[in-house]
Amino acid sequence: MSLMETVIDIPAEHMTNVFGQFDIYLKKVERAFGVTVAMRENKMKLLGAERDVQKASRVFAQLFALSQRGSQITEQNVDYAIALTFEEKESALVEIDKELICHTISGAPVKPKTLGQRNYVEEIRSKMIVFGLGPAGTGKTYLAMAMAITAFKKEEVSRIILTRPAIEAGEKLGFLPGDLQSKVDPYLRPLYDALHQIMGPDSFQRNMEKGLIEVAPLAYMRGRTLDNAFIILDEAQNTTPAQMKMFLTRIGFGSKVVVTGDATQKDLAPGSVSGLDVALRVLRNVEEIGICRLTSSDVVRHPLVQKIVKAYEDYEKQEKRGSKERDRNRERGRGRRG
Repeated sequence: MSLMETVIDIPAEHMTNVFGQFDIYLKKVERAFGVTVAMRENKMKLLGAERDVQKASRVFAQLFALSQRGSQITEQNVDYAIALTFEEKESALVEIDKELICHTISGAPVKPKTLGQRNYVEEIRSKMIVFGLGPAGTGKTYLAMAMAITAFKKEEVSRIILTRPAIEAGEKLGFLPGDLQSKVDPYLRPLYDALHQIMGPDSFQRNMEKGLIEVAPLAYMRGRTLDNAFIILDEAQNTTPAQMKMFLTRIGFGSKVVVTGDATQKDLAPGSVSGLDVALRVLRNVEEIGICRLTSSDVVRHPLVQKIVKAYEDYEKQEKRGSKERDRNRERGRGRRG
């Protein structure tokens, strides 16, 4: 194995952004590729196996290019740059960063942060109906909300309608006091949070009062025709087949629809069939409908969330393999008895 040494210039004004506080990002790249990094003034020297040094150099080059664009580098950026380099897709990181959707009320840019998220945004732009599927933290709802608010501000649609089935997440909440709005608000709180962050509470409240933004349980969609609206159905894995059919047949002219869901987090009664599962089977061959599947590699929350999602995915795959093996053993046992 041949050793290699290479030197990269990193201007002083970008060092903290690229290397992270207390060099946490630099150390992460060192561990990922088994290289050693030494700093002298604004020159970074990498030492290690030739292939590893080349990969680490490409990661730092991507992070430096990101910093030059004015982006604040996060741990998720570093983890994703490393993952893309292992997959020989490292050039994608800066391309993804160019895709600006809008800004939050505080001025922070809202952008896709992974290839999966960029494909999701492109599907929403080009298709009338898009299913966004994936685990928690992949930005399914937040990106859809950003696209809806952007379309609303550009007057591409005249209103935004956000809905989700009112089902408790695995527990019974019992009687909720207050008027009807107070009873449904707990189920819709994640949608309110995204709206407040992107649009601002004052603008949100004004548009709510005018009826231009509507946040309501899915049951309220029955009997309506939704024209010239951007409609988001969140937590679609908790719909029944009848509810999903009812919702999809409400869509009118000039509307755009995003349906988000995570098949691994169903809160339906045991034995119930998910309307999302049925819709994906029924509509999979309809060209005008986009189906975008995000994975654990698209998780953009705290890096620990990505590890938790991946651990659950591995556990569930192992359980399925074990279940199939037990079924085969039972079948063999019946065959021997027969």
